[in-house]
Amino acid sequence: IEKKTKREDDYLNAIGAFYTDHKTTDHATRCNNFVKAMEKLYTDYPDDPEAGIFYALALNGAANPADKTFEKQKKAGVILDKLVAATPEHPGIIHYIIHSYDYPELATLALPAARKYASIAPSSAHAQHMPSHIFTRLGLWEEEIKSNIQSTESAKCYAESTGIKSHWDEELHGLDYLVYGYLQKGDNVHAKQQYDYLKTIKEVYPESFKVAYAYAAIPVRYMLENRLWKEASQLTPHTESFSWRPFPWQKSIRHFGRAMGAVNTGDLSAAKSELKTMNILRDTLVNQKDVYKANQVLVQIKTVDAWINFKEGKTDAALKLMNEAAALEDNTQKHPVTPGEVLPARELLGDMLLQMKKPAEALTAYEASLKTHPNRFNGLFGAGMAAELSGNSEKAKTHFQQLVSISGGSERIEVRKAKSFLSKYNSL
Repeated sequence: IEKKTKREDDYLNAIGAFYTDHKTTDHATRCNNFVKAMEKLYTDYPDDPEAGIFYALALNGAANPADKTFEKQKKAGVILDKLVAATPEHPGIIHYIIHSYDYPELATLALPAARKYASIAPSSAHAQHMPSHIFTRLGLWEEEIKSNIQSTESAKCYAESTGIKSHWDEELHGLDYLVYGYLQKGDNVHAKQQYDYLKTIKEVYPESFKVAYAYAAIPVRYMLENRLWKEASQLTPHTESFSWRPFPWQKSIRHFGRAMGAVNTGDLSAAKSELKTMNILRDTLVNQKDVYKANQVLVQIKTVDAWINFKEGKTDAALKLMNEAAALEDNTQKHPVTPGEVLPARELLGDMLLQMKKPAEALTAYEASLKTHPNRFNGLFGAGMAAELSGNSEKAKTHFQQLVSISGGSERIEVRKAKSFLSKYNSL
């Protein structure tokens, strides 16, 4: 083996900056140390595309999810956009472009990369899946679904070819996105097929963060999106053999689903019991100094508390809590592990306002949610109903038309109601 070159030494020192004093230095500080080291490398080797790629990766890794200026992500995107022009088939560049722009405000910038990525690495499950991050952000459900069908099939092939005796964790990651896409089209037939398939999965390798998320989120999504409150209140762990201890955030999702089911079936005692468990799980995350996940659980806690207050007739307290939940969620970006919140807090605020017979305020909430969660089935239906009830027929037409457009042959009652309104509107 030849002696290391100066360039190789510089790369090793740059990544070493991330691991220096790792036992005593917090993650954010180490990420910023890596950024500084990669910035110097990028400056020292201006003709080295890999220096630019890894500098962009460092910037994305150090980005604060609460920073709505997206300073680091935009900087990474500018670097990568220049590099991809010179090397359009480089999978790493395309991958990091998608991560850089994986935000509602930036997602359109990554759409060309998303549509190209799958063809660059057709046998890679993750490459097939990654474009769906952008398709989800933009509400392009047909493309999102196609991406994750290909991803889950690739994951199965990988598991078989490498001798993995169980399911590979990448399959479940794609499965969560796939179910989400079907639900947003109102396609309960295919969503239920995938949910039933999930129930047959008992072993996954490795038992990772994204496996825990898929196990928790898919059943809750299916129940809550379809307002199957009784079934939601009775949700149990996917499999007894899976250890939930390392995953308090994901575990809280199931308790959130059970709590929302209990609230909407009138069992407030059960809802309060679930709320207590959620607070314990949040305390665990606080003690672990995991602020991001602790806040994700806090959004769920405030949401459940809001609906308990609402059912108890304490409307002022309910609205205060629901607005707090929505504001907290607005100020925090979703984690890449998930296609979206199980139910967006601002959409739930719209639901609450609609039940309070405040349709104009509900419409404002729904439309605000749709700006960051475009083409969500329940968001569009809620906006259409709120517009109709507040006497805004034009907006009702717009939202109901969009709902019918994305839902294809869905047999959900909401689609029938939308079509009924449009039929009456068009006959005027």
